[in-house]
Amino acid sequence: MTTPHPTHAIHVPAETQVALTKRLRRIEGQVRGLQRMVDEHRYCADILVQIASVQEALRSVGKLLLQNHLTHCAATAIRSGDAAEAERVVSELVELWGK
Repeated sequence: MTTPHPTHAIHVPAETQVALTKRLRRIEGQVRGLQRMVDEHRYCADILVQIASVQEALRSVGKLLLQNHLTHCAATAIRSGDAAEAERVVSELVELWGK
C-alpha cells in the first residue's frame, strides 16, 4: 500500500514564492510573444530561438522548485522516522529524475 503524496508543499519561503511567481509571469509573457510570432508568420528560426528561451526559463523554475522540494518536503519526510513516507519520497524523487 502506497502512502498518498501531500497536496500542498510543506514549506515554500516567501522569497521563493515571489521568485517563482515572477519567473512564471515572465514565461507567460514569453509564450504570448511566441503566439504573436506564429500569428505574424515570423521566421521559423527566430521562433525556435524564443522557444529555447522559454524552455530554459521553465528549467530554471523547475530547478528552484526541486531545490525547495529537497530542502523542505523530502528532508522532512526522510527525517520523520516514517519509513513508508521516506520510501514514498525517495521513489517520487527517482521518478522525477527520469522526467
